[in-house]
Amino acid sequence: MTIKKSILLKTVVIVIIVMFCLFAMLFLSQKAGKVKTIRISHSLDSSHPIHQSLEYFAKIVEEESGGTLKVLVYPSCQLGSDRETVELMQMGIISMGICSSGPLESFVPDMKIFGVPYLFRDKEHMYQVLDGQIGEMLLSAGEEFGLKGLCFLDAGARSFYTCHKMINTPEDLEGMKIRVMKTNMCIKTIEAMNASPTPINFGELYTALQQGVVDGAENNPPSFYTSRHYEICKYYSLDEHLRIPDVLLISKIFWDGLSNEYKQMLLKASKLTVQYQRKLWSEFEVYALEEVEKAGVEVICPGKKDFIALVKPLWQEFEGTEMGKMIKEIQAIN
Repeated sequence: MTIKKSILLKTVVIVIIVMFCLFAMLFLSQKAGKVKTIRISHSLDSSHPIHQSLEYFAKIVEEESGGTLKVLVYPSCQLGSDRETVELMQMGIISMGICSSGPLESFVPDMKIFGVPYLFRDKEHMYQVLDGQIGEMLLSAGEEFGLKGLCFLDAGARSFYTCHKMINTPEDLEGMKIRVMKTNMCIKTIEAMNASPTPINFGELYTALQQGVVDGAENNPPSFYTSRHYEICKYYSLDEHLRIPDVLLISKIFWDGLSNEYKQMLLKASKLTVQYQRKLWSEFEVYALEEVEKAGVEVICPGKKDFIALVKPLWQEFEGTEMGKMIKEIQAIN
């Protein structure tokens, strides 16, 4: 059996199982009478601040609805990988999900803007963009593809962590195999830094690092910590080359079937969750860095100038396009 057929078969099996479970639960809920269940799928560990924020979202929704909306959160790919979750949302089988805006660009092309390296000057600059007109436009961009964005959640800055040596300058990356998300811009970014980008599913990365399939990876501090990759990678270089937010999505099919009252409840809960999550994320970033250092990881903050110089030509690829226009608009925001 080919890999492609194996993946297709796996997806079909997951769809059948999830559909069976959901229809069974729907039947039981109809017999019970009033409660409408919302299921949220994501790929992160239950100790991750994203999961904790989704539990906060669930609490707000249930309180606002007087218990007529029940929210269940499924971490650690219990209902499928990020890609499978998005596909199941498009079909209306799963109500909601969290997906990084990186892989999401395969479904919503406008999301590839977040793959532009060093697009944001810092966290505050990113918040201004996400909370403004550009952020609103990007959240609505998925509706024609069956996905409505409710809000962006902070996923920090992605930086390099490696097994055998520290990344002080871009030259240190030469010849190294670095795990990346499977997106064109992520791959191009690592290539521009003279390393070899190696797409691997996040759930398989621990073993890949352990067996030397890759020399390192890049991710934010909470993910580096909760994944326990620090047990293998003892060098963390905070170059912060990418800030790729997560997106809280709802199936357009499911959304269209909700009353206006329920829609407003979900939008209100989303806004409250954004503020809660940003505070939680900021605190957890500090905690995660402290914990990995206690575990023997050397953490540094290298100068970014040389890294930026290497990837800046990637911006030029978008000159004269709508993406190029958006980049300039983002850069103009103070």
